[in-house]
Amino acid sequence: MPAPLHPTSFYPVIGTTRLAQSHDFYTRLMGFETTFEADWYVSLRLDAYELALLDHTHPTIPEGYRRPAQGLLLNFEVPDVDAQWERLVVREGLRPLLPLRDEDFGQRHFIVADPNDVLIDVISPIAPTAEFAAQYLTTS
Repeated sequence: MPAPLHPTSFYPVIGTTRLAQSHDFYTRLMGFETTFEADWYVSLRLDAYELALLDHTHPTIPEGYRRPAQGLLLNFEVPDVDAQWERLVVREGLRPLLPLRDEDFGQRHFIVADPNDVLIDVISPIAPTAEFAAQYLTTS
């Protein structure tokens, strides 16, 4: 059996029709720094986390797959979701697609969208209800 994949890096790449707006969104609102920028591709970093934005029509994407991202949800776990609600929704005016709320499965969160309609779920962990606590698995 071959050895499992051991990547040196792993990050999502969002195929977009709105490269400049997306670049602004992720740098200005989400705190990423630009590590590479071309007119068709932007590489971003936030601490140890990476994200890239790619013009969905670029020829490095195989023909037949050159579509903007759809059905993507990015989770951003933060220490204080209420402070991020205040910053992103109240002060910056992002439209909440899911209002700030507590979930029985152990999250306090809200959802907004980036310029590509990629969902951004901003989360702070909270204690789950007893029903959900039993479903959490321990890892070694």
